[in-house]
Amino acid sequence: MSDEQTRKVAELIRGQRFGFLTTITMDGRLTSRPMTLQEVEFDGDLWFFAERGSNPVEHVAASPEVNVGVGSGGTWVSLTGDAVVVEDVARKRELWNSGVEAWFPQGPDDDSVVLLKVEAESAEYWDSPGGRLATAFSFVKAKVTGERIDAGENEKVDL
Repeated sequence: MSDEQTRKVAELIRGQRFGFLTTITMDGRLTSRPMTLQEVEFDGDLWFFAERGSNPVEHVAASPEVNVGVGSGGTWVSLTGDAVVVEDVARKRELWNSGVEAWFPQGPDDDSVVLLKVEAESAEYWDSPGGRLATAFSFVKAKVTGERIDAGENEKVDL
């Protein structure tokens, strides 16, 4: 992915607090759960705190392929790649914050707390400037004119 494409994806996910992490279960099914995105400048990687032994950690260890869906209003991003479990105490301390502490009061030095690093390989995004109001206006306009809705920008990019 070009630097310009990386910047566009970074811009779209900036400020998002949650993502839906989709993993593959032990019996081959897809499952998703909301996870808190750690505030890191996006460079193709996303970071999450998790508990060792939790379903997401076990799923990633068995099958690293994941998807993360992020978005709200008129902006949505779907990132696909591989996840790895990271046990780096220095990195955990660097990413630690009061929100994480609410979920993991044992602190970043505890062995039961790990990081999931999603190394994105590709992304698809939908960006409707103006958010829901602009999308609603475009919908009404399309119904009145009989033309296809202008839902904004949709791109697929390799990371």
